[in-house]
Amino acid sequence: RRPSTPPPLLPLTYPATMLYIAPAIAALGLFNAKAPTTKSSTKMAATEFAYGLPGVTSFPGEFDPLGLSKDASEEQVKVWREAELTHGRVGMLAAAGFLVQESFHPLFDGSVTGPAIEHIPQIPEFFWFALTLAIGASEAYRVQVGWEDPKTSVDKYGTLKADYTPGDLGFDPLGLKPEDPEEFAAMQLKELNNGRLAMIAAAGFLAQESIDHKPILEHLGF
Repeated sequence: RRPSTPPPLLPLTYPATMLYIAPAIAALGLFNAKAPTTKSSTKMAATEFAYGLPGVTSFPGEFDPLGLSKDASEEQVKVWREAELTHGRVGMLAAAGFLVQESFHPLFDGSVTGPAIEHIPQIPEFFWFALTLAIGASEAYRVQVGWEDPKTSVDKYGTLKADYTPGDLGFDPLGLKPEDPEEFAAMQLKELNNGRLAMIAAAGFLAQESIDHKPILEHLGF
């Protein structure tokens, strides 16, 4: 039965999802590990697209139709890349979360049902608090690792640390990071591409469920 009020449009909020895809989170650690320091990685060439950051593929190539990076500084481009990686990782978790939590949700005695965007009103309120606390702690850690302290200088407000690689949180519990810089750059590119696709997929899932209020897998006959 369709709820009387529109459900909140949140793709990844059901805490059980985090339990189901924890291995995927651990696997992402290989993309967070610090890139091997080389002469080319310590100073990005200003003549290269996006200052040499990974992310360019054969198609569509150097994609920047609005020319945002043309006159942007290296610091600004790195901030954009940090944002892209963060949203891409959330997108990957969200896309997986839609499919997992709608088909496998043993918590709360299986009482949480229906499309993912309607799960929030069905879970106990204390889980809302726990989820908010976990997100806040994660973001606080990310800020501590990669962002400049504005207290040291007003000019540094909203900028990344000079020695910080966008997305590098030092998390590699499985030790999967390649030692070769080229192999590491290839893995960074894979994460970016998967994240970009996942952001589109999660947005599509969210839009579809907002329209017909049916689980995504139900459209595929599952």
